[in-house]
Amino acid sequence: MNESDSQRLRRIVILGGGSAGWMSAAALAQATHRQIPIELIESEAIGTVGVGEATIPPIRYFNEMLGIDENDFVAATGGTFKLGIEFVDWTRQGHRYFHPFGRFAPDFDAVPLHHYWLRERERAPVAPLQEYSMAWAAARAGRFDRPLPDRRLVLSTHDYAYHFDASLYARYLRSYAERRGVMRTEGEVAHVRLRAVDGFIESLVLKDGREISGDLFVDCSGFHALLSGATLGVRYEDWRQWLPCDRAITVGTEVGEAWLPYTRSSARPAGWQWRIPLQHRTGNGHVYCSEYMGEDEATAILLANLDARPLGATRTLKFTAGVRSEPWTRNCVAIGLAAGFLEPLESTALHVVQTAVMRLLALFPDRNFDPLLAQEFNRLTRTEFERIRDFLILHYHAQERSEPLWQQTRSMPIPTALQYKIAHFRHAGRIVTEPLELFQNSNWLAILVGQEVWPERHHPLADLNTSVDPARHLAGIRDVLARAAQSLPTHRQYIEQHCRVRQLPP
Repeated sequence: MNESDSQRLRRIVILGGGSAGWMSAAALAQATHRQIPIELIESEAIGTVGVGEATIPPIRYFNEMLGIDENDFVAATGGTFKLGIEFVDWTRQGHRYFHPFGRFAPDFDAVPLHHYWLRERERAPVAPLQEYSMAWAAARAGRFDRPLPDRRLVLSTHDYAYHFDASLYARYLRSYAERRGVMRTEGEVAHVRLRAVDGFIESLVLKDGREISGDLFVDCSGFHALLSGATLGVRYEDWRQWLPCDRAITVGTEVGEAWLPYTRSSARPAGWQWRIPLQHRTGNGHVYCSEYMGEDEATAILLANLDARPLGATRTLKFTAGVRSEPWTRNCVAIGLAAGFLEPLESTALHVVQTAVMRLLALFPDRNFDPLLAQEFNRLTRTEFERIRDFLILHYHAQERSEPLWQQTRSMPIPTALQYKIAHFRHAGRIVTEPLELFQNSNWLAILVGQEVWPERHHPLADLNTSVDPARHLAGIRDVLARAAQSLPTHRQYIEQHCRVRQLPP
């Protein structure tokens, strides 16, 4: 036995199921090839939050890494496809725009397309920028197909994600993980034993007296953060000064005839409401700030704005936007809600689980637990949360609504990095992002223009290309996109052909 073998982790213990726990278990099982025992502890009595039913495109790569067949997964989770998010009444009441997944239409030359669009907008009324997106052309027509691989074709420019039942996704991944050797233990933790010498977690003592030891502990215990927060005392940083919403009321409704291939987010007087279409139900929720609205009023607003009959009673969730200061502490890594929470405005909840798991694999420890591993994990996690946070803040900050919450978020001081991004765009329509940032140029462009953060001028090089008639070219792009969208099957047709839901478990 060499030295590396002698220091190999002997057991990984995951506390908590749900999407975070079973995503962690599935990825760890796939990566460790049954060479390290993995045990997941969860309690049916505790249950899961289960609000994350809308996703963003990178989740496709997580499933692909696991070797999951897309059609099988979508059918098993009651899923539908998602081409982007429609924002209703955010900029002001009566206004709407679309955040498409994928690229906007190809650029004319070295100058980004939106600068020619901005130039034309200065001269005469133009179609909204979203109409130069394949994702919106398809979404508006209620159509869907996977992008084509040939990047020369306009049908290669859109991207997609999923809507699915998060509890069914957890169940799907549980089956995947258990087939690869993960052991599930039913039970609740009564006590956590720490090693006297260094304060590392030694074992978890369950309420029935069983004791489960391990080397690496993954805390997926949700908002309770039983290991990272309650036991190790890792501080939680409260970000409500920028993201003040702290409650959500959720309810499912019956499904109508149309499965829209996009999420809808509608601003409300003290927050916003989501609509997520699944095959077997529609997910609905009202995220709001309790400082400006009570639970009864928030529930009434949600129920008054449903487009189908509710399925069961509403459910209330309490949360605080923020991040844990050191999600990897000693031999414990917090993943999911235990590590932090950002409201599901841009459907990032499962994404930050995915990236945390991938970081853990990239920085996988042995029993020495080199502090540099935790340091890098924590640095990357914080950077990711801060950049997503700033993207969400933009939605609240750049708007014209008159209610007290919206007045507060419009006038509040915002992080310096976000100020810098907005200043660049206001000056000359420049998008400033960093290479590892989740939301890239097209995402920032969609929100900045959608919420009418108008630049003072367009790119000066856009005035130098006399070989292109921008107005004619832009009109041609819209025509091509519209015709391409009509060539696709409807969203329902695609699902009926490839991934219609099987009989759902009770």
